[in-house]
Amino acid sequence: MSNLDRQAALSVCGGRGFVVPEPVRELLAPRHVRLGESTEVRRLLPNLGRRMVGAWAFVDHYGPDDIADEPGMQVPPHPHMGLQTVSWLHEGEVLHRDSLGSLETIRPRELGLMTSGRAISHSEESPRPHAALLHGAQLWVALPDAHRTVEPHFQHHKDLPTVTAPGLTATVILGTLDDATSPGTAYTPIVGADLALSSGAEARLPLDPDFEYAVLSMSGEAEVDGVPVLPGSMLYLGCGRTELPLRAVSDAGLMLLGGEPFEEEIVMWWNFVARTQGDITKAREDWMNGDRFGAVRGYDGAPLPAPALPPVPLKPRGRVR
Repeated sequence: MSNLDRQAALSVCGGRGFVVPEPVRELLAPRHVRLGESTEVRRLLPNLGRRMVGAWAFVDHYGPDDIADEPGMQVPPHPHMGLQTVSWLHEGEVLHRDSLGSLETIRPRELGLMTSGRAISHSEESPRPHAALLHGAQLWVALPDAHRTVEPHFQHHKDLPTVTAPGLTATVILGTLDDATSPGTAYTPIVGADLALSSGAEARLPLDPDFEYAVLSMSGEAEVDGVPVLPGSMLYLGCGRTELPLRAVSDAGLMLLGGEPFEEEIVMWWNFVARTQGDITKAREDWMNGDRFGAVRGYDGAPLPAPALPPVPLKPRGRVR
């Protein structure tokens, strides 16, 4: 799933201004965004008070939705540049098509990782027929300047490494956790992990003190460093931690997101990550009038037109703590 907001705003993210250098417990409430006729997402990043966590720049949580009698996910072809998309499911399936000719069905706890680099377009849809429930997360990783124009590519990994403890299984989606490293290509020091906790479990997850972290609740009831985190919310944890206490009140599913603070300032608009407003304007023009992003074959529908750019210049941001 991508950003289908027809009133997309320009935002400046990254840099050290938003990073909290010590451990904190900052609970983020989601913004509810409607995507299509049958899907509503809870958007955690970018958030009013928190723009990024490491290189993680965009987080949507959706479901569980009953789509037995609905079309389910239907996201027409649209462009990306300067980022990676991470598709992660707990229930259901998503059919991915892109302008490279990739055609893959992503299933629960399989990694769908698309690196847009200089330019790519893709579509996402529930297969026909499809499972009754759809539940997952869509996340973006900002590419550093040295790699933001890399050749686009798509990776699908069905088998991912795990870290286990009594009552806990952590599946490493991207980057490294403890001694386990995902096969997905990462361009910055980063970690993304799916945490499955059994009811009553208590565990301490090893962390890197140089990383900033956040935990997204997918399902169930759990406490993260003593803070109750309910499904659809995210707890920002700051930096400086060597471990993270977890306690499951019921069977629970969480996502750990972290990484070295992203030093570069980026401009993010619609489905683009860039460094200047000029880059954004050019990308929009290329999507609407050129062939830079390629064409997605096989999707039953027209590509998504870009929204209008905001008429006012992007204002400098302030420091948020």
